[in-house]
Amino acid sequence: MKEKTKKALKGKVIIDDTTLRDGEQSAGVVFANQEKIRVAKLLDEIGVQQIEAGIPTMGGDEKEAIKKIVKMNLKASILGWNRAVVKDVEHSLDCGVDAVALSISASDIHIKYKLKKDRNWVLKSVEESTKFAKKHGLYISVNAEDASRADKKFLLKFAQVAKDFGADRLRYCDTLGIMGPYQTYTIVKEIIAEIGILVEMHTHNDFGMAMANALSGVEAGATIVNTTVNGLGERTGNAPLEEVVMALKYIYNIDLGFATERFRELSEYVAQASGREIPDWKPIVGNNVFAHEAGIHADAVYKDPRNYEVFTPEEVGMERRIIIGKHSGTSTVIEVLKKHEIKVSKEEAAKILVRMRETAVALKRALTEMELVYIYQDYLAESSK
Repeated sequence: MKEKTKKALKGKVIIDDTTLRDGEQSAGVVFANQEKIRVAKLLDEIGVQQIEAGIPTMGGDEKEAIKKIVKMNLKASILGWNRAVVKDVEHSLDCGVDAVALSISASDIHIKYKLKKDRNWVLKSVEESTKFAKKHGLYISVNAEDASRADKKFLLKFAQVAKDFGADRLRYCDTLGIMGPYQTYTIVKEIIAEIGILVEMHTHNDFGMAMANALSGVEAGATIVNTTVNGLGERTGNAPLEEVVMALKYIYNIDLGFATERFRELSEYVAQASGREIPDWKPIVGNNVFAHEAGIHADAVYKDPRNYEVFTPEEVGMERRIIIGKHSGTSTVIEVLKKHEIKVSKEEAAKILVRMRETAVALKRALTEMELVYIYQDYLAESSK
């Protein structure tokens, strides 16, 4: 393994981000070469330890972009995705990457109906491609595609062959997102106990379980998590980088030391490049994460944001917003007007609140601060008559 790879992959949990590979495989998504280079730079600056830069064997623009990313001399390890085929690895070597993923199906349904081969052919492919990559000093991840539908005994044998011929880790792929957290925990723990190989989690979100399964894998002993920015990925996507990192920090007390204050910046760039909007309700970086409207909640946030915020908006590059709307309370009226150097009593705020709610309902939306000021001015004018 190259020294750079050893240095880059130090840590309790490693993020191997695949936005530039699996993320771009989302239906209809295409990154321009300059966008791929910018995303790689942002991922590196934020602290991602390994970047899955693309598929070298595609050639053309894909190969050119990967070469340029390698030449940037980033701190992160740069990994090329390959089928478990020697010719694919040769393309990765040509790009100068320091790590490779060797991917091949592990489930019988894939082996029979996709590859139209048998189990022995799969194991032989793992052996040949792994030996070749090892001979050239590459860091090797052997990917067990569709592992969640594989026969357990065969999956363990698959992992053992990968380890025996030099694989540094096994990527456990829940390709169709069909696992639950307990199932994931159980099988990952068994693979680590039986084979003694590092395990990487690659989880899909078809049943909304990508995050839960990725973290269950970590609980079971997996030390690498495959992520994408915004959860971009085939069909319903993958485990989101920003969610995994923040959950590790605040739920599992594993701080990766990432520059999380740049998460919104990264999410916005990838959203623009992929032609996908960031939903307001998106965890960690969505506009509503730090937006408070309900009167009881807003009042508690005014008193101490920790009442309804686990971490500060600034930690992920966001800002707190108090929404003025139908569900707002008197505290919002008082605080917003105070910002505009207008002081009102609780009794006055209660009267203004009635008008404010009526206006919000009539317009079917939240109000701006200036609209609240105008409501106050109307109230004042009518009260003086």
